[in-house]
Amino acid sequence: MKTILQEPRYFCALGAQQAVTAIDRAIPIVHAGPGCSAKLFQAMAGSGGNQGAGYAGGDAIPCTNMVERDVVFGGADKLRRLIESTLRVMDGDLFVVLTGCTSDLVGDDVGSVVREFREKGVPIIYAETGGFKGDAFVGYELFLQALIGQFLRPAEKKEPGLVNVFASVPYLDPFWEGDLAEIKRLLTSLGLKANVLFGWAGGGVEALKKIPAAQFNLVVSPYVGLKAAKLLREKFGTPYLHIPVFPVGGVETSRFLKKVAAYAGVDEKFAGRAVKRQEDEYFHYLAKAADFLIETRYSLPKKFITIGEPACCLGLASFLVNDMGLVPARQFIAQDVPEAFRDSIRDLFRRLSPEESAEVTFAQDGGEINEKIRQETDGLGNDLILGSSWDKDIADEVNGLFLDVGLPVTDRLILHHSYAGYRGGLNLAEEIYSRLLEQQNGS
Repeated sequence: MKTILQEPRYFCALGAQQAVTAIDRAIPIVHAGPGCSAKLFQAMAGSGGNQGAGYAGGDAIPCTNMVERDVVFGGADKLRRLIESTLRVMDGDLFVVLTGCTSDLVGDDVGSVVREFREKGVPIIYAETGGFKGDAFVGYELFLQALIGQFLRPAEKKEPGLVNVFASVPYLDPFWEGDLAEIKRLLTSLGLKANVLFGWAGGGVEALKKIPAAQFNLVVSPYVGLKAAKLLREKFGTPYLHIPVFPVGGVETSRFLKKVAAYAGVDEKFAGRAVKRQEDEYFHYLAKAADFLIETRYSLPKKFITIGEPACCLGLASFLVNDMGLVPARQFIAQDVPEAFRDSIRDLFRRLSPEESAEVTFAQDGGEINEKIRQETDGLGNDLILGSSWDKDIADEVNGLFLDVGLPVTDRLILHHSYAGYRGGLNLAEEIYSRLLEQQNGS
């Protein structure tokens, strides 16, 4: 994208620092200009549901703070000194050097500097994540590639039932930690051992070391994580299962569990009982809302619009169509999705259910999205808009029912909340219709 964006959402590739901080006792070391790291933390964590710095994030992240002198003479020596001082004062299990635009443009030999320390036994890797290389999703994938290429070693043997999970991207999905914990719980219900890499549900650096031993890798996204899965297949012979639609609610989660169970070779009867048990609980709670959902005195939403990255939008859209019976209006993908994946994403939206399909617009600019929403709606209200805090104003303008579910999220504190799975679908239904009641009761 080579233009100025109104209301940007997904930052730059150096945002990979947040994925590093999401691994217990992993410490990013940033080789970039002053302010880059701090601004990314504030934008991705602070404006992502007011999530904190964690063990080694925020102002604790070491940075070379490159200035004009470093541009002229190079910053390799400065990086070397920073790594030395970081090792003296910070206690970590993995150190990850990430570069910014200045370093990448100057051409500092970061790899050579990092190798000096690795040869001394320091657990350290590097990824060149200059912001001009793409958004933070690109940075996340560059970090995974560096991890696979520089840190992982072959396992003595594969561990049956062990599954590496590549799903919600830390901080780029504001609900990443709760979502990953719920996916782990769902996989555990099938008798599998979910190797989650990030957050409380993850196993820190020990989980990273177990990656080569997995029976298979699970990628839950239209495309983010596929590069890592293919690299792991090439390097360690690990197959992967790709499920492009994020599981939200009963229909998609049951579909998700059945696909995983079949691929993993889980006993069919055991898997069927696990799915039915969770479906029964889910529909028990959803049935309690039936009287309200058919109540004519409330102006219930009939159409919906989603705005965000494709994994989130697809999961939410499937839930709203298949579980809640809403009709999709135009959906908006606000991420810079590579052209190679756009047609497959369009096709997934067109096949939301046998009866319903949705057209999707790829647009990163908030002004363009707002204008198209004005064209999509009649101004009479009753449309549900799921987006980010950027989208509240347009939702108010068209008298829509609004819920912020993606970056940036500035009016919520997100700790362990999740939209994943059966429980996540119930959470989402509660929030949507609580907002409706609040709006219509004038609270």
